[in-house]
Amino acid sequence: MVALVSTVAYLGLEARPVEVQCQVAPGMPGFTLVGLPDKAVGESRQRVSAALTAMGLALPPKRITINLSPADLPKEGSHYDLPIALALLAAMGVIDAEQLGDFVAVGELALDGRVIPSPGVLLAALHASALDKGFYLYLQRRISPLSLTPTHFGRSMRCEIYFAPHGAQPPQAEAA
Repeated sequence: MVALVSTVAYLGLEARPVEVQCQVAPGMPGFTLVGLPDKAVGESRQRVSAALTAMGLALPPKRITINLSPADLPKEGSHYDLPIALALLAAMGVIDAEQLGDFVAVGELALDGRVIPSPGVLLAALHASALDKGFYLYLQRRISPLSLTPTHFGRSMRCEIYFAPHGAQPPQAEAA
């Protein structure tokens, strides 16, 4: 199964759509990141792995491939951590991959699982709104698989904002 998560690449004052594709397949264990990532994006392997460990999860002993599409668009910055982690969690079956299709995700992960604010959030939110998608913005101590249930608010933009500590139940999803 290939899990898909939407995010953005920043080009000046423009946000371009990027699809994070994750495949977990049998084979020699490894974590490969492709799609023209810069150094900060390449380092997301370590941040995502550490954040999953902080959540009490381990990377599966399989071949993990992350593709950032389109492959010819340069990907810069640490804001790809959260969409990579979400795609990996979906490919591992920890969270529902279907729910992720309606959202755009951005955010840098700390080693303890916290999401650190990253620049360009407003551009990503405007991009999500233009596509009539929600926007994941986590403001909590740690990401928990339980906190990945969508809630909606606002008229033109759906946004995820949680202030709950690690392991707390998120608010229930509201009708769109």
